[in-house]
Amino acid sequence: MSSNTIELSAKDLNREGGVYCPSPLASMKTWDTHPKVFLNVARHGHASCPYCGTEYKLKAGETVAAHH
Repeated sequence: MSSNTIELSAKDLNREGGVYCPSPLASMKTWDTHPKVFLNVARHGHASCPYCGTEYKLKAGETVAAHH
């Protein structure tokens, strides 16, 4: 798979501050392309999928409230 960068708003993150890959946010139509993995985007403002290389990052100026 080729590497893509997906820009996210804070509202795109789940309550744990991340997203799962594969993701419909990345226009991934086949959900069985690789195992579902959690990526914590809130921690550093970005995260990369270890399977497909898709990078998820917060849009410029987006902030995430503190998570427990």
